[in-house]
Amino acid sequence: MDEIDKLIERHQNLSKISVAFLYSIAVSIAVNMFWTPGGIYGSGVTGAAQLISTISERWFPFHISTAVMYFAFNAPLFVLAWRKIDHNFTVFTIIAVAFASLMMHFFPTAKITADPLVCAIFGAVANGFGTGMALRNGISTGGIDIVGIILRKKTGKSVGTINIMFNLFIIACAGFLFGWVHALYSAISIFINGQVIDMIYNKDQKLQVMIVTSKPKYVIKEIQSEMRRGITIVHDAEGAFKHEEKTILFTVISRAELNDLETAMTLSDPHAFVSVTDTVKILGRFYQKHIY
Repeated sequence: MDEIDKLIERHQNLSKISVAFLYSIAVSIAVNMFWTPGGIYGSGVTGAAQLISTISERWFPFHISTAVMYFAFNAPLFVLAWRKIDHNFTVFTIIAVAFASLMMHFFPTAKITADPLVCAIFGAVANGFGTGMALRNGISTGGIDIVGIILRKKTGKSVGTINIMFNLFIIACAGFLFGWVHALYSAISIFINGQVIDMIYNKDQKLQVMIVTSKPKYVIKEIQSEMRRGITIVHDAEGAFKHEEKTILFTVISRAELNDLETAMTLSDPHAFVSVTDTVKILGRFYQKHIY
């Protein structure tokens, strides 16, 4: 049994390293092929690293690359992640950041288009995809992601939303230093980046589930074996078509658990009526799985 657990852990670790490398490619494409050539500033630490790199190139006697600043800004946040999140999580975050720094340094800069709006959109999609995939697989890309995960636990806001809020500072700096047109395009890029992250990393999104069933015991057993969720039971409901006695069950799940819910319903009562709707806000206790 120990050997099987080791094999599973090894497979998971290799998967995380692969995703970290995928992220490094995505962020390198965003920075070197779209954002930097288009004069667009990315989100979070990446955008801050770009700003310092641009300032050093224009006004300092020496130039500090975005890749170097990206790693330097992330270094103190590794300590925060080690203390507040998880050691294993932090190790893979360091791997992801190291990969990204190396790829940004060695990946060739290519100006595909001179249109800053196109650069803003495609850079955001590339970076958002890489960041979302990393978070979905239990690793972070450093910077604002680490802060966002910690604040998410306290505020309940999505990682993408927190990312957008932190990036108002980047937009302001871009506007004061390099013109408000580029600040506008940077704002568009940051917004799209946050939305792409939220689409891919959907574990934060809550769904309310209403189940009308004639087999409540089987449904409850399957849901609670598949997911760690509380269920509210409403007895003595009646179907208007056949006037059969029904039971209504209410629960709240994360979007990441939607497939688990479908599996549980198929096994327990495939003929049950199930309604799933977005939940705006949850008050009270809601079990949130650790990201790692």
